[in-house]
Amino acid sequence: MKILQPPGWAPPKGYSNGVAARGTFVAIGGQIGWNAAQHFETDDFAAQTRQALENVVAVLEQAGGRPEHLVRLTWYVVDSGEYLASLRELGRAYREVIGRHYPAMTAVEVSRLMEPRAKVEVEATAIVPD
Repeated sequence: MKILQPPGWAPPKGYSNGVAARGTFVAIGGQIGWNAAQHFETDDFAAQTRQALENVVAVLEQAGGRPEHLVRLTWYVVDSGEYLASLRELGRAYREVIGRHYPAMTAVEVSRLMEPRAKVEVEATAIVPD
């Protein structure tokens, strides 16, 4: 895996501008902050995000992958203010679940998600090395 950083660009914080990798392509559908039984245990934004990331990792493991194989994450949040207010807790949850691996990421605010109680949905792409 190679992190893509154009010369002269300021380094991003908490994500990469791009990633190049070879191996098995793994597409992970949007994961929300509910548990394996599809029940929400909390309405806390950071806690739902932690669970969504744990769900991403659980799906990735089914392809023989690990968090460091993630090349792209797309975050859909229903309240960008809540996201920004939770950055410290989000960073802690992210590092505990994913580690210090920062793939290319996009975060967008959406008016709502399909599950009314969901505050965040995380979609992922990974490349598991051959």
